[in-house]
Amino acid sequence: MTFFVSTPIYYVNAEPHLGHAYTTIVADAINRFYRLNGYETFFLTGTDEHGDKIVQAASKKEKTPQAYVDEISSIFKNTWPGLEIEPSAFIRTTDPKHKQTVQKFLQRVYDNGDIYFGEYGGYYCFGCERFYTEKELTPDGLCPDHLTKPTFLHEKNYFFKMSKYLGRLQEHIENNPNFIWPERYKKEVLGILKEDLGDLCISRPKTRLSWGIELPFDSNFVTYVWFDALINYITALDWPDGENFKKFWPNSYHIVAKDILKPHAIFWPTMLMAAGLPLYKGLRVHGYWTVDETKMSKSLGNVIKPLELKDKYGLAAFRYFLLREMQFGLDANFSEQAFVQRLNSDLANDLGNLFSRVLSMTNKYFQGKVPEPDESTSLEQEVIERGLIAIDNYQNLFGRFLFAKGLESLWEFVRYLNKYIDQTAPWVLAKKQEQKRLATVIYTLLEGLRKVSLHLWPVMPSTSEQMLNQLGVKFDLKKVSLSQERTKWGLLSFGQKVAAKSNLFPRQELKCLEGEEKEPNYLKFEDFQKLELKIGRVLKAQKVKNSEKLLAIQVDLGEDEPRQIISGIAKHYRPEDLVGKQVVVVANLKPRKIMGQLSQGMILTAGDKSKLSLLTTLSQVKPGAKVS
Repeated sequence: MTFFVSTPIYYVNAEPHLGHAYTTIVADAINRFYRLNGYETFFLTGTDEHGDKIVQAASKKEKTPQAYVDEISSIFKNTWPGLEIEPSAFIRTTDPKHKQTVQKFLQRVYDNGDIYFGEYGGYYCFGCERFYTEKELTPDGLCPDHLTKPTFLHEKNYFFKMSKYLGRLQEHIENNPNFIWPERYKKEVLGILKEDLGDLCISRPKTRLSWGIELPFDSNFVTYVWFDALINYITALDWPDGENFKKFWPNSYHIVAKDILKPHAIFWPTMLMAAGLPLYKGLRVHGYWTVDETKMSKSLGNVIKPLELKDKYGLAAFRYFLLREMQFGLDANFSEQAFVQRLNSDLANDLGNLFSRVLSMTNKYFQGKVPEPDESTSLEQEVIERGLIAIDNYQNLFGRFLFAKGLESLWEFVRYLNKYIDQTAPWVLAKKQEQKRLATVIYTLLEGLRKVSLHLWPVMPSTSEQMLNQLGVKFDLKKVSLSQERTKWGLLSFGQKVAAKSNLFPRQELKCLEGEEKEPNYLKFEDFQKLELKIGRVLKAQKVKNSEKLLAIQVDLGEDEPRQIISGIAKHYRPEDLVGKQVVVVANLKPRKIMGQLSQGMILTAGDKSKLSLLTTLSQVKPGAKVS
């Protein structure tokens, strides 16, 4: 049995952030889970190092593109061990082996007659490194992602006959319901396939861009970065003749964030079809980590650095929080407060407290050795049934990428074991000298902890091994049988020594800068003058899809067209109550996207999270009037 899992290779125009860490930890966790199940696995990650943006970033730092990518790629590679991420291979698209594979792949598709030379005129966004059609741009003619005006380019290039394979791809998706998951993304891809996608431009002339892999059939052009990058998945498996490709590709899964759905769900499968290769087994798509329901962005200054968070609160808590907090496929909002609350409630209070109590009682009543339970375990039958059901649910859910639900199933059992202690009151049994009953209770608790600890190995590897060691169990991957763990109770050996105490998850306080003395952050008058505050009148408001906090509000600012402003006031105002109200708007903020919606300003409010009030005027003022 084999299993291949890969993250996208990360584009090296920025250092790793929380989103990168989540994708890679998910891949590491599912890889470890399948290893626990006895599979031979291969886990791939790496860096994508070609294209316009790399040249621009290197130029800003006064470095060559190669020197720049060497630096950033090493940061990615060196970050993962600190998060206990252990890939089987780390690939770089500047590796000579990858360049050779890309050229072999291109030549094969070219020889099959699926690459042709032609002319094209279109709107090119250098940030996205792709052409856009007019209908794909915003009403103002801007790139929908960067909100910048694209450059119209007319040039000769090579094109891949993607349109030839789109019908076949649609058929494959409809006949294989788990090919793209969660379901919403499958529907999104099927919706895209109904559009006139045409063919894919797969080259860039060297006169405009030389930092890329040269086309094997025309040295005047380099490969489009996506056509290059996607091939990494088979490069790492030694395609076309390597044993790893034959062994792992039939059971291969890609884990990606939703912003790169189209290349992975449409470009890549059609490329594989054109080359005569089987498709990967499945695409698993997750949502964004947001901060205050806004996508993390370097320009907004809300990027979370994973190593800093890990160093503050511990690695086990960091990995657990990411897998437990995000429902795979949906967006999740990050806050340090939620992180600390989850750490204290789940890890410190539930699991950590349970470990501490059970080890303490084992040492107090049985000299720190695992006691032998009474042969009759009928009194503990409910515990055993609950434990086996929890383990079965966990395994089923975790293996299907439902990490949060799987961990919740496991924690239902953890919380039940805490209640079991209170119900059985071992201290009372000890006082009454009911040794057989006491031994059975303590053994039941220790065996429950063993099962929980073992199943946490994909989530928090070294801490899981520490917990098992505290129970006197040496972790040995070769001796683990998850199928046996689903059905059997009592695999913990009698008589082995347990630790005297446990303090793996100490409670934490929010480690912010409160209490530190700072110089007052005074604003210069000329800086204040840069703000353009205007009075607006609300014309329409509605809730933003998939958000409990945000409203999309149409505001008249005395301009030719009303502006749309996204505001986090949905919990404080009903949309219909806002119509006609006058509001104060910061009118000269750079437009940005929030939850996929364009926001062209900010509506000012006052108050705190429990109650927000709009800033307004005492009497009616003409829309567009300036606040001074």
